[in-house]
Order: sequence, then structure tokens, then C-alpha cells
Amino acid sequence: MIEELKERLRSHPLRIGVSTRALFDLEEEHRVFEAEGVHAYAQMQRDREDVIVQKGAGFEVIERLLKLNETGMKPYVQVVLLSKNSPDLSLRAFHSIEYYGLTVSTGSFTSGASLGPFIPAWEIDLFLSNDHADVQAAVNAKAAAARLGPVPTSWERATNDEVRIAFDGDAVVFSAESDEIYKQHGLDAFRKHEQENAQKPMQGGPFGEFLKKLSILREIYMRDDGVSKVRIGIVTARDSAAHARVVHTLRAWGTPADEAHFVGVWSKAPILKAFGAHIFFDDQEKHVLGAASVVPAGHVPGPHSPDDPIIPA
Repeated sequence: MIEELKERLRSHPLRIGVSTRALFDLEEEHRVFEAEGVHAYAQMQRDREDVIVQKGAGFEVIERLLKLNETGMKPYVQVVLLSKNSPDLSLRAFHSIEYYGLTVSTGSFTSGASLGPFIPAWEIDLFLSNDHADVQAAVNAKAAAARLGPVPTSWERATNDEVRIAFDGDAVVFSAESDEIYKQHGLDAFRKHEQENAQKPMQGGPFGEFLKKLSILREIYMRDDGVSKVRIGIVTARDSAAHARVVHTLRAWGTPADEAHFVGVWSKAPILKAFGAHIFFDDQEKHVLGAASVVPAGHVPGPHSPDDPIIPA
């Protein structure tokens, strides 16, 4: 069974596209770009061509996922560098990649053109970027995508070899259907609907297919004691009155979570810190901003504005 899963994932590896600014800390350079324009930015990059770039918000999870590949075998995980920089400015990025020992050897540099057309061209499963337009283009191309912020200011990095990825539920892993009921009819109607449909699996959301593929990697690295190197957490604002449908949906999908946290109105940040997440995905900007100080957090474009109420607040 495990050998079949290995072959399946090697035939269609988990493919992650990452922008240079998500992989590396290029905030200073980006500020120059915004304040002084593309020519000043390009000159700054050339002046620093031999200077190693510091790690960005997406670096840790990328590095940990790549380390799961087995030497001499087809990879389970492939990473493609996608950048709006010019090819001339690719030297610093690949120099830094080589310095850190990342097995990233392919990429596209578009000189300012949209990265959207290259998401399906590279068959990307997950796209990480700091640019809203590029993330939306990836979503339009049917890939899971999230906009990352800067490196967390108080992130405590673990020294083990695990990969811990946390997801919100509705409008991220699952569809936004239940969220819409809450939004239109209120909390009581939402809870009634979820209880009546507790054993009816939800439809997949923008990260549904990514979770299913990640779950294959989790199963490949499952030990005899039931613990995997790939640890999946669901951190959702649902509470006990609406939690059963989450469990039944994950069971029906064959994608069990290692941990599920039904936090209600409680802040997600301390839960994510306790979980030790290497990245967290949520469609609510409020939750992303709250988590971003303790864990790399990605905003998933969804049906909500930042001011919309949050289940079950």
C-alpha cells in the first residue's frame, strides 16, 4: 500500500510555486521598488548580487517539505520559483537557493508580466506569494494560493524534521456554503444546518485538493506508532455545536487531521503557536493578521471582506 502511494506521488508530485519575496526576505528591496521605482530596485539587486538573501515567510515550510524527498529517487515534492523579476535578476535568487541547499532548480522570471498563465503551465498545486494580484491569478487558474506577509516577529522555530501545516476550515479546506448560511441567516440557522447535515460531507474549498495530496505524503511518512513527519491541523472558528460535520467530512475524504481545534471566538494565534505550525492558511484577514506574529500565515482569497463577521462570533 505505501509503495503504491509513493509511486502515485512520484508520478504526480506535490508542486509548489513560490515567489522570490515569499521565499526570501526582500522587504527592504520592495520598499525601494515602491518608493523609487523599478530602476532603483534593479540596481540595488545587482549591487547585492553576491549577498545571500535572508529567509522569508515561506522558506521554512518549503525547506521542510523538500527534505522529505528521498535521495536518488523521483521527488514527492517539487518547488518552482516564480518571479516578476527580470531574468537578469535571477542570479541572486538562485545563488541564495544554492547557498541554503534547497533543491529548487526551475523557475520563471517574467519582467513584470503576470505570473497567472504560468500556474497551470507548471501544474502548480499551491502558490505562495506576497502579491495579491498574482495570488488572485493563481486562484483563477484553479490552484490553491495564499498571500504571505513578512517573517513573524516572535516565531519559535523547532529543530525537528516534521512539517506542520494548519488550515482554517470553511472557505479554505471546505467550500464556503456553510459560511454563506451563517452570513445570510445568522448563527442559529448555521448551527441547525450543520447539525442536520452533520454526516453529509462538505464540498471541497480552494485548498481541498491540496489537502488530499498532502495527506498522501502524510501517509507515506506515517510511523508504526501512528505519528507522521507530516502533521496536519484544522484550526476553525466552529465550536462543538458545529464540529461533527468537519470530522465526518475529513473521514469521508480519507484525509484525517492529526489535530483539530474548534476555537469558537477564541484567538487562533496561541493555538497555532502551541501546535507549532510552520504555515497557516485562513480566508479571514483578521485571523491571518492575528496569527502572523507567531507563525507564517497566508491569506486565502475568499468570499469575505475583512469586516465580515466570523463564525461563530
